[in-house]
Amino acid sequence: MLRIAKTENGMVRGLPGADPRVTVFKGIPFAAPPTGENRWRAPQPCRNWEGIRDAFEFAPISVQDTPGLGTDIYCREWHVDPEIPMSEDCLYLNIWTGAGSPDEKLPVLIWYFGGAFQWGYTAEMEFDGERLARRGVIVVSVNYRLGALGFMAHPELTAEQPLTPTNFGCLDQQAGLRWVIRNIAAFGGDPEQITLAGQSAGGASVLAQINCPDNEGLFQRAAVFSGMIRSPYGEDAFIMPGSLEKAEAKGIDFLRALGVGSIAEARELDAIYIRDRYAEYAKDHPRMSFCVDGHFCPGEPVGRYLRGECIQVPLMSGNTTDEFPNMITASTEEEYRECVGEIFGEKAQRFLAFPEAGNATAQEGYAPVSGIECTVKSAFLQDERKRRCCQNYYYRFAADIPGWDHPGAFHSVDLWFFFETLGKCWRPFTGKHFDLARQMCNYWVNFIKTGDPNGEDADGSRMPQWHTYTADNPWEMVFTSEGPMPGPEKDSPFMRFLTEHLTERLTQ
Repeated sequence: MLRIAKTENGMVRGLPGADPRVTVFKGIPFAAPPTGENRWRAPQPCRNWEGIRDAFEFAPISVQDTPGLGTDIYCREWHVDPEIPMSEDCLYLNIWTGAGSPDEKLPVLIWYFGGAFQWGYTAEMEFDGERLARRGVIVVSVNYRLGALGFMAHPELTAEQPLTPTNFGCLDQQAGLRWVIRNIAAFGGDPEQITLAGQSAGGASVLAQINCPDNEGLFQRAAVFSGMIRSPYGEDAFIMPGSLEKAEAKGIDFLRALGVGSIAEARELDAIYIRDRYAEYAKDHPRMSFCVDGHFCPGEPVGRYLRGECIQVPLMSGNTTDEFPNMITASTEEEYRECVGEIFGEKAQRFLAFPEAGNATAQEGYAPVSGIECTVKSAFLQDERKRRCCQNYYYRFAADIPGWDHPGAFHSVDLWFFFETLGKCWRPFTGKHFDLARQMCNYWVNFIKTGDPNGEDADGSRMPQWHTYTADNPWEMVFTSEGPMPGPEKDSPFMRFLTEHLTERLTQ
């Protein structure tokens, strides 16, 4: 097994995984610590080290609210350790490899975690890459800066570093990608067979990387799980990037909240103090996220994707059934009709003509629909129209999820299945869930290897065929408790109308 590898900065030693055929390298630095003068700067080169560095433990997580202190579903699910080490010195990555020598040229997955660009870390238990590595791919999880330390903008920063004024967390992800290209061959990987993947904000991060012209040719495939978060009913929420000017104004306000008058003074503050002040600031101000800076992010990524302006690669994308439903909120039917008129204009009567549009009460919200599903399908259809790329695969996760909290197919639950890490979860999963996880992991690994998710199950039988999503063949893969259920989408003039409307709005 490949237990020692040579990187550009020095030698590293990994440990055998639970399966000794897999070697795990944890906490490999890919950039200099973003502290002191490097705070609010693009990631800087890593220093070399002497001898062999033990890569046995995850590095500290990015500065963020202490995990595991709440009672929400994610504190029950995987943010379970309030004592997990945390530091501003956080630019490290982890590698799972089953290679026996450096010359194997295995395909590579680079994973970006989610958490609204405010929370999350590579050490989350659901992100264990061993089950994927056992199937012949190398898994790399990349850490990045979050919140105010990862995404603050300010006029002083723009003047100081005009090409990289903000979006430092996304630049960390990009630096991790480039490190992999330069170094992954030492771990048995192929730098010309890279798939970028992420979920939620991690999926939005993948879109941001696809949106960056400097990344052309650096990766060959992408997977966006629950990351195309747009609503067919109006303006989108936090995850949609705003302008650099608005981000700078936010930064000016935040420096006042810190009690300092310049970036130089702010760089001298303790990182935990900044975190705590940011938590207070966020109670009545929008949080900081990536923005359109004109360089790394030349424009809103989903709109650019629909217009054919992003890097073209095969894409796997989809959603869970119960996450982030979009609907029209109104207290009366009259108010509902007024809202419809404001949203759809001259097309309002067409909208009101669909029976599905009035299928809820004022208390529940009118016309509930998955905006993520609409967005993904809009993107795939536009991709076909604009670039004739038909290697796009849509999925919907609809399995029942056991537990006393009866959570439904909630946002992020599919991660347990794609990584096949159900054994780490507290929920009373049964055999059917483990069977589904095995198959979902198989599909994903096949896509990472070839750009086509189809192939054989562990017993040599062919898994249900997953076709690409196109206008002539709008094929869905629905992951249910009874197994993968592929087929053409049900004909829905209502959903087709919403998808077309969203396409028009995002491509203007």
